[in-house]
Parts: sequence; structure tokens; C-alpha cells
Amino acid sequence: MKPALVIQHGPLGPPGILGEWMAERGIPMVVHRADESGAAWPDPRDHEFVAVLGSRFNPADDVPPVAATREAVDRAIEHDVPVLGLCFGGQMLASALGAPIEDVPDGPELGWCRIDTVEPEAVPAGPWLTWHWHRFHPPAGAEVLATSPTGTQAFRHGRHLGVQFHPESTIDIVAGWARSDAERLRSLGVADGAALLEEGRAHAETAAHNARTLFDGFLNRARNGRRES
Repeated sequence: MKPALVIQHGPLGPPGILGEWMAERGIPMVVHRADESGAAWPDPRDHEFVAVLGSRFNPADDVPPVAATREAVDRAIEHDVPVLGLCFGGQMLASALGAPIEDVPDGPELGWCRIDTVEPEAVPAGPWLTWHWHRFHPPAGAEVLATSPTGTQAFRHGRHLGVQFHPESTIDIVAGWARSDAERLRSLGVADGAALLEEGRAHAETAAHNARTLFDGFLNRARNGRRES
């Protein structure tokens, strides 16, 4: 079995529940840190799928980690290697497929949110953890699987899946982002970002279960929808 390639963008954004799910399913995992210069990038063709995690950047930022991630996603798409994009990763996937990325019009989506889903067996309604200032639009030819008042929350394009929320993350992981974003949050009038997360502590177990449902659905389609050569 080929390993999965997980692209991580900093010490505060580990694979989390995604890594646990891979271990439970017996899927080998290679984690590549996009923020660490000098390390050679793995070839997506050597991996069963590519998972792109969250980032403090957006796909339009002109910085080396973003450019290198875009190159990896482009290469995966070119060679029909399935891509699982989570938040920034979903934005990167959408951008690589030709869709625009923009600021969330009414301000960032932070904390917990429910989504309206047309395929709850593939993308459950949540609540899901969210932490993003930007949003994607669905690329041409994509199936929109879920939405919220802020826009598209999940889309499928062939064997690729992009979501705007964070199925891979736990409250503790996102609390680290809240601490890092403290000044930014204060400018929005949010005195305690961690409190937004603790409000949904009762949802954490269900969210972890739903994440596994989402990842299983992605893997099933990834394995059974290969492009004819």
C-alpha cells in the first residue's frame, strides 16, 4: 500500500484526527512540513492520496510554502492522485481547479458551525470546528456537497474533496490558533477565542466520529473512482 502524503504548514497544525484515522485504517502516512525549507518535496505520484491541512496563509499569498504546496496539488491533479483539502487545503484545491478565493464578506468564521449538506452520509452536518478568514467558491464541474450562510463548505471534484471547516482538528489544536491570533481577535472584539471553542465541548466526540465518516467517504471514492488510462 502506498502511504498518504500529508502537507502540514506549521507546528500548530498537526494531522490530529486525520492521523488517528489513518492509523486506525492501517494507512501509512508521510507528513511533509511545507514551512521547513530545504527538505525535498515528495512526489504525489508515490502516494495513495494527498491531504493538505490548514495554514495561516491563503492560496494567493506570494510565499514559498504556498507556491510549493500549489505545485504539489497541481501535480496531484495532473496525475489523478486524489486530494483531500481541509480549510486552506480546500481553498488551495479550489484555486488549483480554477475557482476564486476571497475574504469572508462578513468577517471570519470562528468556533463551531453547522452546515447544510446534501450528502450527510459523506459530509455530516456537524457541528464542525471552523477557523478561517477566507473562503473558496466551487470550481467549474464540482459537486457542491455542503453550504452555510458564509458560502460553500464542501465540494467534490472527481476523486478530490475540499472542505472549508476543520474535521482533522480538536478543540486543543484550534485553541493554539486562538492564542496565536489573540491580537487579531481583539481587533474583532473577541476577547477570548478559546471560549468560542469551549462552547462546543459537548460536540467534540460527535465531531471526531463525523470526521471519520467524512474521511472514510473520501477514501472510498478515491479508491473506486480512478480515471481510466
